[in-house]
Amino acid sequence: MSTAEIQPPSMTTDVPELVVGFDLDMTLIDSRPGIGAVWDLLAAETGVPIDTDLVVSRLGPPLTWEMANWFPEDQVDAMVARYREHYPSHAITGSLPLPGVAESLAAIRALRGRTVVVSAKYAPSVKLHLDHLGLDVDEPIGDLHGAEKGIALREHKATIYVGDHTADIDGARAAGAVAVSVATGPFTADELRAYGADVVLNDLTEFPAWLDEYVLEQRLEALMERLSGYQSMVVAFSGGADSAFLLAAAARAIGPANVVAATAVSPSLPVAELEPAARFADSVGVRHVTPHTHEMDREGYQANAGDRCYFCKAELVETLQPIADEFGIDAIATGTNADDAIAGFRPGIRAAFERGAITPLRDARLTKAQIREASRSWGLETSDKPAAACLSSRIAYGIRITPNLLVRVDRAEQAVRDHLTPYGVQNVRVRDLGESASIEIDAGLLGTVDTSALVELVRAEGFATAAVDPRGFRSGSMNERLPDPERYR
Repeated sequence: MSTAEIQPPSMTTDVPELVVGFDLDMTLIDSRPGIGAVWDLLAAETGVPIDTDLVVSRLGPPLTWEMANWFPEDQVDAMVARYREHYPSHAITGSLPLPGVAESLAAIRALRGRTVVVSAKYAPSVKLHLDHLGLDVDEPIGDLHGAEKGIALREHKATIYVGDHTADIDGARAAGAVAVSVATGPFTADELRAYGADVVLNDLTEFPAWLDEYVLEQRLEALMERLSGYQSMVVAFSGGADSAFLLAAAARAIGPANVVAATAVSPSLPVAELEPAARFADSVGVRHVTPHTHEMDREGYQANAGDRCYFCKAELVETLQPIADEFGIDAIATGTNADDAIAGFRPGIRAAFERGAITPLRDARLTKAQIREASRSWGLETSDKPAAACLSSRIAYGIRITPNLLVRVDRAEQAVRDHLTPYGVQNVRVRDLGESASIEIDAGLLGTVDTSALVELVRAEGFATAAVDPRGFRSGSMNERLPDPERYR
């Protein structure tokens, strides 16, 4: 079977996917004006005096409950039907998102999570509200109240449920989810807390920060538990933020004496990366080894087709296996994170998986942003280190890789970085397109630096022509030039 035919591993992990449930009325949206308008219409049509202000002050329970307060039992069903006839025309446009809604939904997306709205409201009306406001929700569900909400929350594997009512706390409890209450509905923060909410927020503007902290804590606990299941470990340590954090975590979990940091030395490793890697390994007290890898001897690597990374990672893991055997270690770990795992083009992940390497960061669902945040909290110097993919990633697909090309790119890139250091540059890439080069720098520096000087620095390293990419630095931009990445997945 060719490497193109072998499918990469899916995101399988014991750590549950982040699924957050929300109530709708007075949690995500202020529906009081629209609901009040519909009740006013009913009052006008029937001649029944209805205290609309009282009605909208106690939103949450099913509509039939409220309707029974104003109409005889034998008229309730008919009045509910009439209410629902009026609702689309009079209640939707008058409702507005509450503060913090967009930011809360975006925070869940950033954590690779899903959202579900579970409301007592008539299901078609739930969808009308969400569609009208353009709220990014995966699944709208209606006609469930109180503990009944737990049915849908369990079905969708929600681990957090956010609401404004005590009945929402009942729903969270029924699902075994964390009950997060916002004091934007009929109950005060003290009342929600006294009823048993796990977390009480003033409103959703406070939710993103709470969620980030809570999820990071959960995922770090999962990481440390997973690492603690190994007696010893070799960490494939490039010196980047991900593998550095993994190395530090492994040292904490099983002790530095039981961890080996292995930095592969080859023409594809930027020269400037080796010394900082050794310094970092020493700072966390682990043994640092520097085996030489020979990916350049592999035809698939030199050919530099879309699956080049497959051959590189295969060489790496196969080189580290004898080191693991020498030290009596049965686990080789890579710094693959959760963002890497869902990216559409990662043949290297597949190669490591096939050779038995483990991915603790990915398995704990830790994203790149979370790894940087945790690294900062641990005081790791790599927390803000820019991404530094191997030098071969700078060579356009189809151009045969040679040590000379890698040296040329390394020198050109270092010259640009040195020139831009006074400007606080973070990301620099010199993309080798053959005789020409594309220079990528932080987008924020475009227009503030003399790009002609950068062009001359790169040309001085042997490129006939060079140009600064007006779109700025983009990780993996070479993949944009690959005509058919699907065949290499």
